Amino acid sequence: MTDSTHDEPHGESLGTRLNWLRAAVLGANDGIVSTAGIVVGVAGATDSRGALLTAGLAGLLAGSMSMAAGEYVSVSTQRDSEKAALDLERRELREQPKAELDELADMLAERGLSQEVAREAAEQLTNRDALRAHARVELGIDPDSLTNPWHAAGASFLAFTVGALLPLLAIVLPPASSRLVVTVLSVLVALALTGWGSARLGSAAVRPAVLRNVGGGAVAMGVTYAAGALLGAAGV
Repeated sequence: MTDSTHDEPHGESLGTRLNWLRAAVLGANDGIVSTAGIVVGVAGATDSRGALLTAGLAGLLAGSMSMAAGEYVSVSTQRDSEKAALDLERRELREQPKAELDELADMLAERGLSQEVAREAAEQLTNRDALRAHARVELGIDPDSLTNPWHAAGASFLAFTVGALLPLLAIVLPPASSRLVVTVLSVLVALALTGWGSARLGSAAVRPAVLRNVGGGAVAMGVTYAAGALLGAAGV
């Protein structure tokens, strides 16, 4: 009988993939809402396709760069913290190996193993790769899969851009008489889909998530449109 464990998804890697997918959905959602707010606000003041395109592109570029930069800084900080924790663990293993072995055995026992089995498992894990064992059990870090800030920044940039393209295209492609209706309807449908996706990925109730997402987007567009209309009426 062949061992198929290597073909099965590991919980840790599956959780990482789900986190990345959830971040992508939320990034696209941010792109939809923020860009829709900008173009609908401008549409309240003017029906110039050039002005709408300029405002939408500026919002898309500014938002995507901001998301990418923020994610890069955040993940870089996380990566630095992970590397510092691994360096500290490496030094402790070098300076006090017996205490670290006892600590690993205690942590395994806290997870439900008997003292004897925990001790034996700790010794085997230490003999195989002490740093990796402590990193995973004690720190919850996989030394071979540290977070990559460039990957995170690129994913955030792409997700935001994809989301932002929807309201941008919806406001500039249709004729002036229908562009606002097309944009609002397209954005609300897209927000319903991203709300559904984020709820499913997070194993949460779908209806409240969809209603929150759609309601928040509708309010944002309503407020920015009203502000644009007031400014346009005032000749600003």
